[in-house]
Amino acid sequence: MTAAGDAGTQAGTTVLLLGGTGRTGSRVLEQLLARGVHVRAVVRSAGRLPAGVAADPLLHVTEADLLGLTDADLAELARGCDAVISCLGHTVNLRGLYGAPRDLVTQTARRVCRALEALRSERPAKFVLMTSVSVNRRGRQDGRRSTFERLVVWALRGLVPPARDNQRAADALVDDFGTADPFVEWVVVRPDSLREGDISAYLLHEGVVDSLFRPGHTAMANIADFMCELVTDPDAWAAWRGKLPVVVDAPA
Repeated sequence: MTAAGDAGTQAGTTVLLLGGTGRTGSRVLEQLLARGVHVRAVVRSAGRLPAGVAADPLLHVTEADLLGLTDADLAELARGCDAVISCLGHTVNLRGLYGAPRDLVTQTARRVCRALEALRSERPAKFVLMTSVSVNRRGRQDGRRSTFERLVVWALRGLVPPARDNQRAADALVDDFGTADPFVEWVVVRPDSLREGDISAYLLHEGVVDSLFRPGHTAMANIADFMCELVTDPDAWAAWRGKLPVVVDAPA
């Protein structure tokens, strides 16, 4: 797949964005606004928003601690939204890796999807969760991963709480909501090693394609582009709903 480029405006589409001040989330925010999408962003600090977007009339910002919001708060934020994109993650320092909350991604995914269910909209809302390529599909569906690599990933989840959090968040979507929920549909997006760079050609795979010890690379701009495609292009959503696509940059 190549990058979508100019997808035009998406008049009438509203997206609730979580984690919109992070490295990838900020790119998602900018790209959604560039496509003409209305964005409700929940952030800890509006001062960390990307330069130049705060005054955009398509953007509505709520400053809040996500886990401090009530279920009613989450439902109100999600009311009228066509999709929710979660780019939440743990800060890469000792406190972020080992401090509380260790289940930020899982808690948020479950609570937001429950809020979407409670709204009982006529059409299922879309929930897009960004995790990482360390997340496995159920069973041995990611056949590219050897037994030794699986053991390494299992150990990683035991030693590094964010890795466990990402896996549990994906499992929660599979187990708690499945693929037949009338009010919530989901996609779990799995990038490989994240890098800087502009939007470029990228490839989508249902399973893991690179070795854990020789990882591929994924530009954050490409991850953002794909997630924006999912919530604005019905064909892209139909192709990937209920799946865990791996996104990697195309060879030069």
